[in-house]
Amino acid sequence: MLRGWIANKGNTSAERARDMVKIENIELGEFPLLLAPMEDVSDPPFRALCKKQGADMMYTEFISVEGLIRDATKSLQKLDIYDEERPIGVQIFGAELDSMMRAAEIVEAANPEVLDINYGCPVQKVVCKMAGAGILRDVKKMVELTQAVVKSTNLPVTVKTRLGWDHNTIFIEEVAERLQDIGIKALSIHARTRVQMYKGESDWSWISKVKNNPRIHIPIFGNGDIDTPQKAVEYRERYAVDGIMIGRASIGYPWIFREIKHYMATGELLPPPDIHERVDAVRQHLQHSIDWKGAKLGVVEMRRHYTNYFRGFPGIKEFRSQLVTEENPAILFEILDRMEDVYSAIEVSELV
Repeated sequence: MLRGWIANKGNTSAERARDMVKIENIELGEFPLLLAPMEDVSDPPFRALCKKQGADMMYTEFISVEGLIRDATKSLQKLDIYDEERPIGVQIFGAELDSMMRAAEIVEAANPEVLDINYGCPVQKVVCKMAGAGILRDVKKMVELTQAVVKSTNLPVTVKTRLGWDHNTIFIEEVAERLQDIGIKALSIHARTRVQMYKGESDWSWISKVKNNPRIHIPIFGNGDIDTPQKAVEYRERYAVDGIMIGRASIGYPWIFREIKHYMATGELLPPPDIHERVDAVRQHLQHSIDWKGAKLGVVEMRRHYTNYFRGFPGIKEFRSQLVTEENPAILFEILDRMEDVYSAIEVSELV
């Protein structure tokens, strides 16, 4: 079935043009893969790796509007954008009308392609302030905040949200229409409720209902549980979304983007990255982290990533112990060299 779909796909330039997914005038390709905004993950060092592996659009870590308007160093640093990352969206979260409007002006000055609003973060410290997924209990306020942001910036405004607060309050079809009507240019939907957090299966049937609504004309991106190329193709065909946003499956595995694209184009699975490619990616990630954050902070904040890059490798606990305790960058790179030597003698199939 997949090969037949690939073979029958329109080949003329006109057909390709009609199939092009756009956020306003930003062309993202026929079926874009988006890197989800993830706190402490989707920073410039990680985004650079995902871009190399085929991500079509990325988002920053989500940024507190209160931090932005108060010139908080950590919040302002998240506005750092590199040309090779484009197109990119800056994602903000907040609950106060004036703060959202002022933050929109600050974001516009950073010159991203898109301003995205987070109405999906489920963590309690965000929700308790009626920000993130907290606002799912007040659709009227969500619409008011969004409309204020749209009017406060010349950037295309997009939204990322969840199905609803719980299974009794799934209003995503209404939300999609109302947000489109006030001017958002794309909608990304995580197919879980806030109560679910990240547990249980996501329910993409709700995303399909939004996408198949004849009133909806903006791009609809699906998010949740896409962790293999096969599932990406299955969900594309079953739910007819315009693109897929990938979050947790990319952590420590930026190759997920190239693997999905290769499978969509050929129907064949790529082999997993070997130890040389994995170690090289970690070297790049570490060096970029040091360059961007400084040696001390760059080394410390890289520690959360090592396990993800080498998950399942035999004997990794010993190497991980060294990586998360060493403070000297030069020695860290030496440890990575030793890892490459040790694991290069083992078949990839035995490693993962």
